[in-house]
Parts: sequence; structure tokens; C-alpha cells
Amino acid sequence: MPRTLCSALAATAADPVTVEGWIHRRRQLATVTFVVLRDRSGLAQVVVTDPGVREQVSDLPEETVVRVTGTASANTKAPGGVEIVDPTIHPLGAPAEPPPLELWRPELGVTLPTALDHAALSWRHPTRQAVWQLAAASLAGFRRHLDGAGFTEVATPKIVGQSTESGANVFTLDYFGATAYLAQSPQLYKQILTGVFERVYEVGPVFRAEPHDTARHLAEYVSLDVEFGFIDDHRDVLARLRDTLAAMIDAIREKAGAAVEVLDAELPVVPEQIPVIHFREALKLVGAPSTEPDLAPEHERFLGKWAKAQFDSDFLAVEGYPAVKRPFYTHPEPADPRWTNSFDLLFRGLELVTGGQRLHNYADYLAALAVRGEDPAEYEPYLAAMRRGMPPHGGFAIGLQRWVSRLIEADNIRRATLFPRDLHRLRP
Repeated sequence: MPRTLCSALAATAADPVTVEGWIHRRRQLATVTFVVLRDRSGLAQVVVTDPGVREQVSDLPEETVVRVTGTASANTKAPGGVEIVDPTIHPLGAPAEPPPLELWRPELGVTLPTALDHAALSWRHPTRQAVWQLAAASLAGFRRHLDGAGFTEVATPKIVGQSTESGANVFTLDYFGATAYLAQSPQLYKQILTGVFERVYEVGPVFRAEPHDTARHLAEYVSLDVEFGFIDDHRDVLARLRDTLAAMIDAIREKAGAAVEVLDAELPVVPEQIPVIHFREALKLVGAPSTEPDLAPEHERFLGKWAKAQFDSDFLAVEGYPAVKRPFYTHPEPADPRWTNSFDLLFRGLELVTGGQRLHNYADYLAALAVRGEDPAEYEPYLAAMRRGMPPHGGFAIGLQRWVSRLIEADNIRRATLFPRDLHRLRP
């Protein structure tokens, strides 16, 4: 008999069915045992009255994987309004060891370190699964939107011979006797490929060997990178980012509506035009000195509240960051090169995206590197593309885990990360 998912039982009332999954919970009463089965789609209740099957169930702990064959029967009190009666139960493996977490409870109810130590189990809990379902739907929406807009998905090296930005903290490794690094960004490669495909995107890991020990930083995370050519300036990049975020939200509604309900998450409305404030005006607004090269976390939180009050927007773009704070490839403001055609997008008071226009003329790269005292020879393969015809271009990068953590308004980015890597955690 073909397998039926728990979520599809409502369409099979009075029919023989077979379901497969994990024993989520057992409740043994005087004359009946209730078994709640869990699969990827949800929960199903199995009613056991046969003494022999009841005895069998008593020897199958929670999290044991089983196949259940029986008859679907309508019951408004059962999950989904249907339960399985007159079952036979066939274990698909050895009885599970008693789990260290009570996954059958409505809330997981453990500390974050405990959840991370037992990630292989904690992610089985429906509330934890729902978090990554938001991430998966976001990825689907990201890809679908960009595919439809003529972008090509690319895959760039994660073992590289130089850092993307001079002075950046990178993870070093031995590459057949030579020194190599884990890539902290696909930036240089995605720019090169803009000269090939015009419009590219990548979903992949990036690595940051920065000694942050905060609730918003990871040493490895998934970056959603976009780069495209034939733009006028960074506002074209911001417009594409706006449409991409809207598509990601639409995909969450379409593919992960149940997860949104489980988490009681409030999805943002992406405005038709994201409000924009210049960096120098942002400094005035938060009361910071005009010489500050960046926004502090408390500044971001203040600006997030200001954008919500002023524009009823969860999003705010801060443009024109100082050139001293931005990488060498960032395009300056034409009218005042102290500032750049770049932006950070704040989402609910937290930096989510960095983006902007890049340099595309070879001579401009030589000048920018000279100002910073860097040797162009270190970037020769990258600069070669700029010498041979590169369109005006720009792009952005979204941190997937940070995006999801703000969607659910988590207190720590690790709650939205399957297996976090940080200063203290290298396993599981």
C-alpha cells in the first residue's frame, strides 16, 4: 500500500492507509493506547485497542521509526480530524534510545546551548522544523525571482588564494603546501562573472574568522549573493533587492504558511519603495559624531524604530557610507567622493544587507588601490576582467540566518542556524 503523509489523512477517511514516521508520543490508558506519529508533514493519531499491539507499543519508545497500517476514521478531536484505527505496527529499525529532549511537548523548553548540543534531535521538534521551513521557502523565493529576471545561478570557489578584502580576518588552510583561505565572500568572482552572464546569483557558505561572540554573528553562514550589470547607480541595486525580498516573503506565504502559524511569526510588508536616508543624516538622527565611520548596533535599533514610526516600514536603507569604511571596489558618489554609492539595509533595526555600485573601470581600480597602499598584482586575475570590458554593475548580499532570525524575532541568530559555527562551537 502506498505511503500516506499525515497531512493527507483527511482525504482518506474510511480507507485503508499506511503511514510512516517517528513515534512522537504514547499515552497508555486502561484499555486503549494512543500513539501520535510524526512525519515531515505533521502529526497523526493512532488508536490501539488490540492487547497484543498495545504490548508491542509499550516496548517502542518515543522517536522509534515505524510503519503503521490501519483504517482512517474521522474524529474531530484527532490531529487533522482523522485518526487511524485497527492498526498493525511494524518497526523500521531498532527501538530508539530514550531521547534527552521531550520532543512531544508543545514547546521544546530547553536552553539554547542544550538545543545546540542536541541539534540532531532538537531540530525534530515541530517548532524548530518550522524555523528552517521559513529559510527553505525564502531560498525558493530568492531563486525563483532571480531566475525569472534573467539571472544565472553560479558556484564560485570556497578555497581561495587571497582574501576578498585586504586586512580581513580569514581562515587559513594548507593547500598542498601552499597557503589558502576559506572565502569570506564570493564578491570578486561574482563581479568577474557579471562580465560573462550580466546577471548572476549564488547561494553558498561564507566564512568569517572574526572573533565576534555576539547574538548576531557567526563564523560560517549562508550568503545569498546577487550581482548584475548595466545599472545607473546603487538605487538600481536597491530596487532589485526590494523585489527580491518581496518574492521571498511571497514564497514563505505560499510554501510555509503552516510554519508561520506554528511560530506565530509576523511577516513584514515590503514597501513599494524602501525608505532611504543618507549616512550623514542618519548620524545626526542618532546623535553620533559626524566623524563616525559606521553605525553601532544601538544606532541601527534607533533607526529601525524611527523608520517604523515615520514610514510604517520594517525596512530602512542607509546610503552613502564613508569611503574609508567601504571596500576598495565600492563606487564613490560622483559629486563627493568622501561618500559612496553603497547602502546597508536595516530590517527591524538590524543590518541585514550590504550592497551598492562597484567600480568597473580599470583605471579607477588602480587609483583606489593606490590610495589604500595595496599592490594591484595581488588582484591580477580580478583586474584582468576589468581591463577587458566590464559594464557598470553592482549587487548585494543577504545573510540567510540573520534574515530568518529577524523574521521570527529571535534573540540569537543561532536559533535560525542548523549547526552553528562560532568562537566556541565546532560540533555537532
